[in-house]
Amino acid sequence: MGRCPECGEWNTLVEETAGPPPDAGPRPALLPETGEEGVRTLGEVQPGSAPRLATGLDEVDRVLGGGLVPGSVVLLAGEPGVGKSTLALQLAAAVLRRHGPALYVCGEESPEQIRLRAERLPDLPKDLLLLAETSVERIAGPWRERRPGLVLVDSVQTVHCGRVESAPGSVAQVRESAALLAAAARSAGSALVLIGHVTKEGSIAGPRVLEHLVDVVLTLEGDRAHPFRMLRAAKNRFGSTAEVGVFQMGGAGLEAVANPSELFLAERRPGAPGSTIAPLVEGTRTLLVEIQALLAPTGYGTARRTAIGVDDARVALLLAVLDRRARVDLLSCDLYVNATGGVRISEPAADLAIALAIVSSRLDLAVPPDVAACGEVGLGGEVRRVGRLDLRLAEAARLGFHRVLVPETVASEAAAPRGVVPIPVGDVADAVAWLREHGLPAG
Repeated sequence: MGRCPECGEWNTLVEETAGPPPDAGPRPALLPETGEEGVRTLGEVQPGSAPRLATGLDEVDRVLGGGLVPGSVVLLAGEPGVGKSTLALQLAAAVLRRHGPALYVCGEESPEQIRLRAERLPDLPKDLLLLAETSVERIAGPWRERRPGLVLVDSVQTVHCGRVESAPGSVAQVRESAALLAAAARSAGSALVLIGHVTKEGSIAGPRVLEHLVDVVLTLEGDRAHPFRMLRAAKNRFGSTAEVGVFQMGGAGLEAVANPSELFLAERRPGAPGSTIAPLVEGTRTLLVEIQALLAPTGYGTARRTAIGVDDARVALLLAVLDRRARVDLLSCDLYVNATGGVRISEPAADLAIALAIVSSRLDLAVPPDVAACGEVGLGGEVRRVGRLDLRLAEAARLGFHRVLVPETVASEAAAPRGVVPIPVGDVADAVAWLREHGLPAG
């Protein structure tokens, strides 16, 4: 090409080699490799030989299993605008205060934009190291010189490796760049946090090998219309994946929520039909969540089903069970189910509460304000046992719920706290009969 399509000048294009060819040899190491320790038996390995860096952010430490492990790689993913960069900045500031240098590699934003976000924090981390760079090879220099205990890359879709000719964000670039950064983190003993994007389907963008490459996969969930954010671990090689961290987006960034149940139920209207409280267990934490349902006459040929925060397939299953086992006509009505507060429910123990909310709206009978429900519903209509019933009853008692509908098979086994009466339910027909007898008329 003789003429430049951008400036319009002639004979100004110069050929440059973007990087070595794909067969240029083995993958280069960003940092020098440490000495091998040799082969050891399992008995020689000390159980406490992997120290953790406690961040001081209680909700993050809860999900991680106690803190960051040096040399580990953490992938933090979430939808745009949910607060990934804010959480990463707070994490870097917390590690900086407790454990020394932290490096924030900003590939999407400029250092000035990072400073504007840092102004929201209660304490400005003035000593936080910032590096505006997208080349993996150029990140190695400051990393080697400063030896930070924590390195954050925002985001992994923006960095690129010179030996790969494809554009940043492509499958090959993400795979190669993440592999080089992970090798550098393990060699230097630094905890590495990679921020990743998600697709419109909600899955983590990039190759599937990215999730296998890292040690921990964290997902920050939440509706941008609600202040609540849930931090979950989809994978954790150093702890449990059952824990959940709850945050509230405020003026000072993401603030930890010590008692999420109280906030989830703060705007509840007792005595309204179609509302039921479900005690859910996330790891060692119990959450009380309000489940709402609304039925309306169908205006079209096919009834409409809309579920927010609840699995659509689970709602369809419960509708079929209620129609066949409890003799409640639901298939001719439009149905809307919502888990308030932007919570996403995946635990089967919420089945009984969802079913009661649906029937409550259909019969126009409100569930009494001091009643909660938990139990898994089977296809035969039976209410199956749930785990950690003692934690669910204790949390219900703490927030003033005196009666809890529980599976009949575990009602006698649970040690109910003072002031709480477990109501055994064998199947959904029993639950519907109980609601007909004890439900409160609307209005």
